Amino acid sequence: MASPTLTSRAPFSGVLFPARATTAQEWGSGRRLFRFRIRAETMATEKLGIKVERNPPESRLAELGVRQWPKWGCPESKFPWTYAAKETCYLLEGKVKVFPEGHGDEFVEIQAGDLVEFPKGMNCTWDVSVAVDKHYNFD
Repeated sequence: MASPTLTSRAPFSGVLFPARATTAQEWGSGRRLFRFRIRAETMATEKLGIKVERNPPESRLAELGVRQWPKWGCPESKFPWTYAAKETCYLLEGKVKVFPEGHGDEFVEIQAGDLVEFPKGMNCTWDVSVAVDKHYNFD
């Protein structure tokens, strides 16, 4: 039996492997076991000048050297911040609403598992609802 292709739009794609007949005791009469291999592709989005890549694969983090970057953390809090240089960070823990200056009540929410890029010169307010632990790198 040829391997049909399972088609879907990003962020997922995959291949459907040929079916393997199973015993009636395992799956019931006439059923087949299908195996899927799905490759998740992360997609970066940009909102209000902040780029967010949700749950990047470990290969992406290794490529950037994220685990060797310094760490920073803070408890639940709210504070203003200015980026003197471009910052890329990876949140290990936490949940934050970032309110860039000049955008009223609009915000970008970031959380554990996000790889985030803040542009040089951005003025914003961080509203931390869950304590943050992150790796960071300034360019």
